[in-house]
Amino acid sequence: MLWWKPDTTRGFVWLDKRPKILHTDMSMPYQISHGWARFKYVHSASAVRIARIVYESFKLGLPKVRWFVMGDDDTVFFTENLVTVLGKYDHNQMYYIGASSESVEQNVMHSYNMAFGGGGFAISYALAAQLAKIMDGCLNRYFFFYGSDQRVWACVHEIGVPLTREGGFHQLDIRGNPYGFLAAHPLEPLVSLHHLDQLHPLFPNQTRIHSMKKLMSAYNIDPARIVQQSFFYDHKRRWSISISWGYTIQIYTTLLIAADLQMPLQTFKTWRSWKDGPFTFNTRPMSSDPCQQPALFFLDNVTDVGSGSVTTYKRYEGKEAKCKREDINLVKVQKINVSALKLDPEYWKNVPRRQCCKLMDGGNIKDGSMHIRIRKCRLQETITI
Repeated sequence: MLWWKPDTTRGFVWLDKRPKILHTDMSMPYQISHGWARFKYVHSASAVRIARIVYESFKLGLPKVRWFVMGDDDTVFFTENLVTVLGKYDHNQMYYIGASSESVEQNVMHSYNMAFGGGGFAISYALAAQLAKIMDGCLNRYFFFYGSDQRVWACVHEIGVPLTREGGFHQLDIRGNPYGFLAAHPLEPLVSLHHLDQLHPLFPNQTRIHSMKKLMSAYNIDPARIVQQSFFYDHKRRWSISISWGYTIQIYTTLLIAADLQMPLQTFKTWRSWKDGPFTFNTRPMSSDPCQQPALFFLDNVTDVGSGSVTTYKRYEGKEAKCKREDINLVKVQKINVSALKLDPEYWKNVPRRQCCKLMDGGNIKDGSMHIRIRKCRLQETITI
């Protein structure tokens, strides 16, 4: 399993019938849904079954449960970060936590106020207790809805509980390459990714599974820091350097303002219509001029060094057209080493601030390598051209 830890993670895969394959100790435990076939529906019977899992999970009566977290069969959870996010809230209060879609068309069609199920959502124990009392009647009232998440949302709103938004839940209702989005992740802990089987692999020249294994290799070293973006300037060379920790580095041979660097490159389309937008966040176009495009570096390996880590990123040379007036210094850079202290999960309980960077060794390029250190920003420090 990529993210499930048998001795740590508690939960179930909910199935409509008993599987024929052999279940092992390393497999996710499962439960069989019951009683869902009697409900009315228009679009999909499975949507009724999945929506009712909230009720069935509560009725299991497991001890010391604080939260019920739902996801799809193609959802990848980053569980340590999920725990960190939920730890900010009191499970004895009624909370419905998640995020909407990235594509405006999906939110217009379904709802801006709904937690999309592929990105996952969390329901506090207190809210689950109230949902369990009305769920069956509620499912019959909303038989005409399309998805399971829409049904849960409608039932939650009957109780009067709004969506608490957490931006680390990612439905990923996008098509094509998610690179631009993950290279400029919002300043929030990464909680989930969805639709990875419908998108380009996260790393070039690798399968989707191998890509996720590589991302997880960094995540397991420093969960709170995964894909957190830091950027800075090499004023001497007039470079803008952006780091998405554990994933990628971009080097631009021009000075871009911070507001542009934190804005995702649009390497993707909308989910339903395959158009250039609109999205629920701003994007910037990838220039057709190779000389205006950043040099890309992807994670090669990660080393745990006790209270910190060293990640190494290798230059990616794709089949795209090359700039005919390449920066001589940039051509020399084939590998970048990034050192950083591990990010304390408590960091997310305060108002977050993007961390700063420093070029080590005077910025010298030695044997094709550069060294960058990520650190806390000083009180008066700014990221200014």
